[in-house]
Amino acid sequence: MTSTLTGPRVAPKSGVAKQLVVFLHGYGADGNDLIEIGKQWQRWLPDALFISPHAPERCTMSPSGRQWFPLTNREPGERWKGVVAARPAVDAFLDAELAASNLDESKLAIVGFSQGTMMALHVGLRRKRAPAAILGFSGVLVGAEHLETEATARNERGETPPILLFHGSSDEVIPVDALFQATDDLAKANIPVQWHLSAGLGHGIDGEGLIQGGQFLAKSFGLPTPERPQQRGRR
Repeated sequence: MTSTLTGPRVAPKSGVAKQLVVFLHGYGADGNDLIEIGKQWQRWLPDALFISPHAPERCTMSPSGRQWFPLTNREPGERWKGVVAARPAVDAFLDAELAASNLDESKLAIVGFSQGTMMALHVGLRRKRAPAAILGFSGVLVGAEHLETEATARNERGETPPILLFHGSSDEVIPVDALFQATDDLAKANIPVQWHLSAGLGHGIDGEGLIQGGQFLAKSFGLPTPERPQQRGRR
């Protein structure tokens, strides 16, 4: 299957891809915004191929950036319509990249930031087979009322994909209440979720998020838990 999405990538340090980590960037950014995280996680995931595709649309509010779907806050249900419309392009991209690396869903992790987290949760919970992990920073769970019928992704043990959500307590773009709403809604749908609240952090990713995120991915792939390096923040 082919895909129209393209973006920067970091090849496996070992030379052969045994895992695939896909970053979905935020509104108004592009794939270059998150790919550097792959370079940091490479020390813990030397066999992982990291890819950060550019969203398919030019951003309506920032023409130099990209968007997975428009955000105007003018229409009820805008986010739901947006994730539904954007899902096929992301699914096609994931299918194509897994096939190219001869990997299956158990070797896939989807990592999102902000609007990218909306997409990561929406797509990851609806794949034919559950990915190894969904990791979301500073995002929103869209369409919780549809989870019971649509969140059908399961692994070979019949389990939903492991999910870890991060949020800053001082997020000025997406209030921290979105984190607690997401965890509550996922729990109501019998979907386990882990979460971490970063005190004082705004709309961004800090050093603790990078460390715990990398550890979570390694564990989800069945790899040894990496040692904690000296913390370095990213905002």
